[in-house]
Amino acid sequence: RHVKKKKRRTQGYYTHSTKDMGLQELSSAEALSEFCSSNANALVCFSATWCGPCRKSHPTLMDLAESYEKDTSMDLKMALIYESNLGDDIHAYKVGAFPTYVLFQNSTEVGRVEGVNFDGIRNLVASKGCKKALGAGQSLGGGDSGISNLSPAEARAKRLEKLQQSMAASTAPPAAPTDAVKQDDVEMKEAASVPKKEKDGDQVMAEPEEIDQTANLDKEALDTLTGAMGFPLLRAQKGLLYGNGSAVEGAVEWLLEHQDDDDIDEPIPMKKPSDAAGVAQSYKCNDCGKVLSSMANLELHANKTGHADFEESTQAIKPLTAEEKAAKMEEIKGLLKAKRSERENEEKEEEIVREKQRRSMGKEMSKTREQMDREARKREAFVRKREKQAVVKERERIRAELEKDKRERMANKGKLSSKLGVDGYNPDAIQYNVPGAGESPDQEQQKEHVKKPPPSASKIEDYIKKVSAYRAGGDGGKCLKILLAYISNVVNNPEEDKFKRVNMENKAYKGKVKPFLGAKQLLLAVGFVLNESGDTLVLGADADLSLLSDTKDKLEKALAAY
Repeated sequence: RHVKKKKRRTQGYYTHSTKDMGLQELSSAEALSEFCSSNANALVCFSATWCGPCRKSHPTLMDLAESYEKDTSMDLKMALIYESNLGDDIHAYKVGAFPTYVLFQNSTEVGRVEGVNFDGIRNLVASKGCKKALGAGQSLGGGDSGISNLSPAEARAKRLEKLQQSMAASTAPPAAPTDAVKQDDVEMKEAASVPKKEKDGDQVMAEPEEIDQTANLDKEALDTLTGAMGFPLLRAQKGLLYGNGSAVEGAVEWLLEHQDDDDIDEPIPMKKPSDAAGVAQSYKCNDCGKVLSSMANLELHANKTGHADFEESTQAIKPLTAEEKAAKMEEIKGLLKAKRSERENEEKEEEIVREKQRRSMGKEMSKTREQMDREARKREAFVRKREKQAVVKERERIRAELEKDKRERMANKGKLSSKLGVDGYNPDAIQYNVPGAGESPDQEQQKEHVKKPPPSASKIEDYIKKVSAYRAGGDGGKCLKILLAYISNVVNNPEEDKFKRVNMENKAYKGKVKPFLGAKQLLLAVGFVLNESGDTLVLGADADLSLLSDTKDKLEKALAAY
């Protein structure tokens, strides 16, 4: 059926002419809203230009709209709107598939039918009571005022009478069809009822019915892509159709990868049965020839066997029957049991091997520990032996020294000819001014009172050299520093009496001046004299300040050189 379409502007929306049919085409969401609000019962078909089932069912939809339009008892208006005209507003109507037929009563949805299902549409319309209300004085027989008061049987007889009169009034009644015409009609009907016919001796096959690729897509996944994620319906269908595994994740990956393609918004083509037969329905392993039903099974097979050569196959894997599933389950259970038993045996063998290794390692460690203990004992014995040998040698040396001293005393009437210095028996070593062996401090003090020739000023440099000769521990330098302090105080403060006295019992004097030969003699040489009590050095009244000043300079030079 071919109907010439003419578009005209009517009440804010575009519509086909309703002279020959009752299907109106809407151009926008506003037109759809106005259409639903202006009609008590509105049946709207949500369609798409690229949808194969929509295109195929369009003539039938037009016939249905025309039949409702001609039925005077129906109060129903039908309209068609494409998803391209709605845009994002299509989500407000929750359309998840094309075509979708939604029935509105007073702008409120009361039911819908998804997919090409005209019986469902008729049942929906009938169940919602889309009938006109009967006016006063009308009967179900018709609206003729002349017969409105008659019974239904009388009204029917009246209408038949009028019909016969109109037929009799026709001037040229149609001639009865001839037998040849009847035969032609029968042949044409038979030819139309069979899928193929013969023409000029050739067989002409009926054109195969095209297959819609989007008919079996997952509606929940489609709703997720269009509703929650906001993808256009066409792109969502392409993502599910061409993505990996027909899942939401695969569809999103495909859409992100192909969103800039030039043909992303082109309609999805219909497929012929021959094309559908060539669609890959499984995967085949070229290494072993095994056919796998899904990508997951392919990956499992690849990981298990290490095979890497696969190809798509059109061979369909038939689902197992209940008996086959039960047999397969028993087989799997048997394999699992055998595998478990094999694993347990392997674990037992491995445990035995590990126990042997543990015992062997224990023995080796024990041997190693014993060997290390023996080596340690040997080292300790060697060290003790060397220590004993050193002790024996030291004893022998001491005995030899004692024997030498004994012989020397016997030769010198109990005295040693040498003096004990800091380096042992060295007569030329530097000696400290300490009490002699067996002498008490009182005896030493008495020896100091013995009159000796006074120190000479000409020997000041000799005294300084003697003090500077003490190098051990820097003792000579410390002594020079104390002597310099004594003399500098006198030179710098000649009027101060406190600097003219040196307490010999002072800790600094006893520790840093008294033990060193030449230190006390230096003080006596520059003018200090011992008091009566013998514990203090006092600068004499006739001391020469120039001599003190020269001695100060010499001490400074000696200290710098030290």
